Amino acid sequence: MSEINQNLPNSTARLSARDVLGLSDPTSAGWGRLRGMQYPRLAHGTRLRLAGQAVAAALVGLTTHSVGGFVLLGGWAVLLAISLFFCARVHSAVADSDRRKLSSAEFRKHQLAASMASAVWCLPLLVFGYLGEPTPLLEVWVIVSVLVIGSALTVASAPLGTVIFACATSTAAILGFAMTGEYSMIPVAAVFAIIIVTGTIDNARTFLEARFAEAGMSEKSEVVSLLLREFEENQADWLWQVDTARRVRMVSPRFSFALGKTPEEVNGKQFLELISGDTWETGQFAPSLHDLAERLKRRESFSNLLVKVTIDREERWWELSGTPMLDDGGHYIGFRGVGSDVTEQRESSEKIAYLARYDTLTGLPNRLMLHESLGEALRFAHQWRSRCAFLMIDLDRFKAVNDSLGHLVGDQLLAQVSSRLKGLTGDNEMVGRLGGDEFAIVIRDASDKETVERIARRVIETLSHPYSIDHHTLYVGASVGSAIGPRDGTNVEDLMRNSDLALYRAKDEGGGEHYRYEPALHASAEERRKLEFSLRHAIERDELVLHYQPVVDAISEKVLSFEALVRWNSPEHGFVSPVKFIPLAEDTRLIVPIGQWVMEQACREATNWPSDIRIAVNVSGEQLVEPDFASTVVRALARSGLEAHRLEIEVTESIFLRDADVARAALEEIMALGCSVALDDFGTGYSSLGYLRKLRFSTIKVDRSFVQGAANEHPESLAIIRAVVAMADSLEMSTTAEGVETAEEAEMIRKLGCKKIQGYYFGRPMAAVEARKIFKRSANLAKAVGA
Repeated sequence: MSEINQNLPNSTARLSARDVLGLSDPTSAGWGRLRGMQYPRLAHGTRLRLAGQAVAAALVGLTTHSVGGFVLLGGWAVLLAISLFFCARVHSAVADSDRRKLSSAEFRKHQLAASMASAVWCLPLLVFGYLGEPTPLLEVWVIVSVLVIGSALTVASAPLGTVIFACATSTAAILGFAMTGEYSMIPVAAVFAIIIVTGTIDNARTFLEARFAEAGMSEKSEVVSLLLREFEENQADWLWQVDTARRVRMVSPRFSFALGKTPEEVNGKQFLELISGDTWETGQFAPSLHDLAERLKRRESFSNLLVKVTIDREERWWELSGTPMLDDGGHYIGFRGVGSDVTEQRESSEKIAYLARYDTLTGLPNRLMLHESLGEALRFAHQWRSRCAFLMIDLDRFKAVNDSLGHLVGDQLLAQVSSRLKGLTGDNEMVGRLGGDEFAIVIRDASDKETVERIARRVIETLSHPYSIDHHTLYVGASVGSAIGPRDGTNVEDLMRNSDLALYRAKDEGGGEHYRYEPALHASAEERRKLEFSLRHAIERDELVLHYQPVVDAISEKVLSFEALVRWNSPEHGFVSPVKFIPLAEDTRLIVPIGQWVMEQACREATNWPSDIRIAVNVSGEQLVEPDFASTVVRALARSGLEAHRLEIEVTESIFLRDADVARAALEEIMALGCSVALDDFGTGYSSLGYLRKLRFSTIKVDRSFVQGAANEHPESLAIIRAVVAMADSLEMSTTAEGVETAEEAEMIRKLGCKKIQGYYFGRPMAAVEARKIFKRSANLAKAVGA
């Protein structure tokens, strides 16, 4: 049977009309077997069909003899008899085709026989149509239609003959009706033919699908029998059997071994008593044992039922399958089944299930479990018209710790963070780790409006306390974004996305903040997306331009250099502030191609200035970690022809926090070319003194915040500037004060000892043309003085 099924079409797929009719490729696999399923039934009803044909022919003679004449009817009857004899011979020849493959020649004979019979029945329809006799024509068509219906009912398994008969006779009837002017009958005949053909094909398809199912069941029975024989022969796992009183009978050695007893000790004992241990006396069965007992009581089959058993005071897990046994009279005589010990597999499954829902580093629920918990909280909120909440937490400054001290310290820090978060949550909350340094809290009931704010503030406060790891005292903070369900999202995905948007805003505000979701955040996210799209095409569209801000000597106020500052004027967004698009460029790594463009443009423009004027170019940490950064600088110098000593690279302390060794190596390569390196925004980053010791900077730039503080006579700012100047002098480095906006501030900076000044007082960032005019005015002034 399995061999037969392998040669049949896929029984799960719907058979096409071509397959049902047998019009598909006769050489294809399964064609002969498929026809063998259909055609044996043709021989079984041959006598009935012949009798029906004879009665129909007699009715035609009785109703039409006055018009057709006995001679014509007699001749027609002879033709019908010949065609029916041929059909009977063809049908009897395929009676045994269910035990063999039907040949394509036999199939063609069947087609020929059906066509011959159809042609004979078409004759009276055409003749009466030609003679213009509508009444006999209609009578014959009715008789033929009854034959067609009978054929469809009696030989549904082999529809091709019926389809040929219906199509041929209906076509003849339509022609006859057309010739007699009975046009109203044409659509009737056509619809009748369509109904018969489609119905016949559908019935045949149903018949074949039923045969497929029978064949499949037969094959499955064979397979089951084979497996049972193999099971018993090889003693794989074990068989069990109980009688009507649930006492064990026919004990196999493997079954008794699984029970830890001999076959003699097991035989005749209560099955549940053997596997329930001490609970047999108390009746406090495990739920799975109760389930097993109920199924045995109700005499219902079960499969792969997990049961917790106790064998020699050790808890094990068995997987049992069983079915009721009946005697020849159909009376219940017990249960028989198979079983296996799956304790090890269950323990592995439990471990896999745990790993699927818990984070291995922190032991907290992972993203999947948070997702499920938030879904349950949302369903509860919908059901009881309450509120739930989702808080997304991101650690501030964690990346700096991870990059500077290594992943091992970073992992220990995450473990301590998770421990603190666990201490903040109760039965109403679930805390988990989303991944990296992102955590989340699901609040199941947030009906109290203050709950979310209270928990968020406790998270920020608790995580901001110092951490002690491997003799390091570390400080990280936390930013929190929250969304309330179902107000801010009716499904898990929306609520998580909206809390992420709120978290992004909290990070934008400088970190250490809690921000609630509000619909306007979607507009901000969309604006950021559009801004990023435009920024990706800014260079090729020639939308970026460089402005240059002068740096002057503090004493003589002579221009010593310019700092190149990129500006973006977008057709879609107008003038975009660098404060807005530079962080976006760094987040998306667009800063790398933009930085290359700035480097080349700035070097090219500097060649238009006097040879003693330098150009300073800001470099991002993303650029420094690029393997070919030094090549980018060399290429810019070579293409522009600018001397290397006239190029100054400005970096901030933050570049050393991502990969200090790579950054230092890149800057050392640049200094080896002859370029100088300035440390920008000094005092606002981390470990400044350590970096000053490792790299020899040409200039230290004092951040404008200290300059403004000193202008307002803040003693801390004054002290910091004096200390920076003194340190720079001792290290033979120059100092530049940024953000000087008034004459009073300039005078104060001179007194504090800074060598160079940069700020609006001496010049705002200006276009290249304006920068060149400064040198022209200086040259003209020098000529006038000389004259």
